[in-house]
Amino acid sequence: MLPEQQNFILSPYIELYNILIPKDNLLRRMDELVDFSFVYEKLNETYCHDNGRTAVDPVRMFKYLLLKSIFDLSDVDLVERSKTDLSFKFFLHMAPEEGVIDPSLLTKFRKLRLKDMKLLDLLIGKTVKIAIEKGVIRSKTIIVDATHTKARYTQKTPQEVLRERSKKVRKVIYSIEESMKNVFPSKPTTDVLEDEIEYCQRLVAVIEQDGRFTGLPKVSEPLNLLKETVADDVEHLQTSTDPDAKVGHKSADSSFFGYKTHIAMSEERIITAATVTTGEQNDGKQLQTLIEKSKAAGMQVEIVIGDTAYSEKDNLSYSAQNEIELVSKLNPLITQGNRKKGDEFEFNKDAGRYVCKAGHLAIRRARQGKKGRGKNQTDTYYFDVEKCKRCPLREGCYKEGSKSKTYSVSIKSHEHLEQARFQESEAFKAKAKERYKIEAKNSELKHRHGYDVASTSGLIGMEIQGAMAIFAVNLKRILKLMS
Repeated sequence: MLPEQQNFILSPYIELYNILIPKDNLLRRMDELVDFSFVYEKLNETYCHDNGRTAVDPVRMFKYLLLKSIFDLSDVDLVERSKTDLSFKFFLHMAPEEGVIDPSLLTKFRKLRLKDMKLLDLLIGKTVKIAIEKGVIRSKTIIVDATHTKARYTQKTPQEVLRERSKKVRKVIYSIEESMKNVFPSKPTTDVLEDEIEYCQRLVAVIEQDGRFTGLPKVSEPLNLLKETVADDVEHLQTSTDPDAKVGHKSADSSFFGYKTHIAMSEERIITAATVTTGEQNDGKQLQTLIEKSKAAGMQVEIVIGDTAYSEKDNLSYSAQNEIELVSKLNPLITQGNRKKGDEFEFNKDAGRYVCKAGHLAIRRARQGKKGRGKNQTDTYYFDVEKCKRCPLREGCYKEGSKSKTYSVSIKSHEHLEQARFQESEAFKAKAKERYKIEAKNSELKHRHGYDVASTSGLIGMEIQGAMAIFAVNLKRILKLMS
């Protein structure tokens, strides 16, 4: 049953909060800044209203997840810290002596309550509204970019993931007490997933029954990760490494397996829109969505700053039609022009090459024609024909028996010629210097809020992680600008 509001705290120890938590404490200021009652309205339909025992307050559950993102903690370590950290209890509206939840409730809350509420747009919109009300967003410029997040299970088999994590646990315990080698269960000799899961469960049981090591941080952290891997994501381990994650290319020679978060940010460094996609998606194709989402959140957009990925023909046309200046330096390689099969092949600006519909990256390119003479020059991209022969999407793309597979694009178009003139102006050059700000924001998300690796499997889980991380960094930035 859903509680209608957070309970008023009645405790003889409530004065401890005023004594020990200063007025400038981050969590105190966040609690004062945000009215979290919107959580009740958004989660109203996901709870039963007329029977069953009263659920843990959804605002409190939401705040638990926010703390998890702010301090980059596992579920178990988050709940453990909430037992003794008074600033956590204050933020959660708990009495100092009140008990905490079981960590498993956080998994249920994510999976049952948050999965269908479009959390990413909701939380970004909430913070942008607060920023506008507080007068900290004054610009009419957004900066766009994409940051990649590695899948939690990468491309290793589930068995390999479990082996690695159980090995870390054993290694740290052996460094404390080597005789435990004689106590731990025998490692499985098969490659069966169920056997590996059973071994991990038995290993955890032995360590917890012993009781000497669980209180040590260097043991509890890898141990909690192993337990969470088996308990929280066992269904993903039994089906796939990560069914939604895809291979993306950071350069011609490097790639990653995971997701992309496409971000729009104001010049004041407040994120105004975001979309989460699989790793192979093209950055430039998300621009129009980011602009429209920023407008829907209340942002006025007159200038957009981005790297070369965003200067493709459709975006230039869209910007002109909407009277937006697109400060995106032109790269001839991304020109649409008269390229063939433009609806099937996407340009990867990091690798500097095209990717076919099946996700295969071109292996080389060659330029044809002479600059400034007659017809426009074209770039021809060559693909690995052996992959084409086996590709499930080869019909209509690869001609059986062909010894090569190529894809050609025209370098110039009218839109790009106009953009070329614009990028030589002083106004373009001055605005382009602001793009570094979003690189710093991406770094903050990754290194301070755990956004470099997905915390769970699947696109929905990645969207929830992104929503909480962006909500946290936006609130921190608003508070900094206000002070």
